[in-house]
Amino acid sequence: MKKRRVAVLANLKKNAPILPGMPPDQWDDLDSENTVLAIVEAIRVGGHECEFLEGDVTLIDTLRKLKPDICFNICEGHFGDGREAQVPAILEMLRIPYTGSKVLTMALTLDKPMTKRVLTYHDLPTPPFQVFEDPDEPLSEDLNFPLFVKPSREGTGIGVSQNSIVYDRSELREQIQNILTKYQQPALVERFIEGREITVGVIGNLKPPAARRLPDDEDSPRIQAGLMFLPPLEVDLTPFQASDVVYSNRLKVDLADKLNYICPAPLSEEMVRELNWYTAAVFRVTGALDVARVDFRLDQNDGWKPYVLEINPLPGLSPGVSDLVIEAAALGVSHTELVNLILKTAMKRYGMIT
Repeated sequence: MKKRRVAVLANLKKNAPILPGMPPDQWDDLDSENTVLAIVEAIRVGGHECEFLEGDVTLIDTLRKLKPDICFNICEGHFGDGREAQVPAILEMLRIPYTGSKVLTMALTLDKPMTKRVLTYHDLPTPPFQVFEDPDEPLSEDLNFPLFVKPSREGTGIGVSQNSIVYDRSELREQIQNILTKYQQPALVERFIEGREITVGVIGNLKPPAARRLPDDEDSPRIQAGLMFLPPLEVDLTPFQASDVVYSNRLKVDLADKLNYICPAPLSEEMVRELNWYTAAVFRVTGALDVARVDFRLDQNDGWKPYVLEINPLPGLSPGVSDLVIEAAALGVSHTELVNLILKTAMKRYGMIT
């Protein structure tokens, strides 16, 4: 394989702007220096030149100076409704190849309500929901307590805690107001699915034709062609039941190295096949590329029926603790191999390798 010049594009926590009034978890979804250095080293081990570039307003100038053949993009962005789409837009403008999903998908999937509207259009199971821009808006008659309240456009469990589950209108209004005030964005309210939380990672690209719609025949093998599914992962929250019955921001950030990750999750072969099918379907209708992670809740009150919570086209790649990394390790795929697999998947898509 030809040696390439690769730029790893990321937003480091230590470089993030700090402004008055920001919540303490504002930048919890940004990457640590250790994660970025591990990705850079992995790509070098893969036989390429590699440098890190901060994905901020300096990027256009630094890209022109480095002249990379391809970028490994994990930028979350800093500001704006479509902040995860900003770096892909710059790369498209400069005609530089990059890993991961494109502009439209990044903007869509950051916005959880918009993603759920797309899922609903395609009859994919997602909890019924309502978006609030005012805590006094009337609650839809279709929504029954308990409900789950979270920000519309955040990752890494930002804004998610034990208080996210609300049991009456008073708690609902209070939590909506908290989201509106703290995060300055609409609150997503959905039916709380009591049960197990499962995540499925996927690498690859759908073989054409792969329009953003599902085939008429649900049994069509084309729905999954070209994708490699990683083993499903479940986080054991049992030791934290007194404080966290959901996979909260506190668990994802402060206690990530203390959690018990079960991978493969103890699921029947039939359930794994069903989750993989839904993962491929969500990957397809949102237009995802190269890599993604789809999160589910299994409803213990309805025969463990799976509900799609969201798709993350920028799954974390922190060695040892990120869900995708743990899932890959369950297959015997190391962090270095995982990073290079994602890179090769993108390079193949661009015709840089066969």
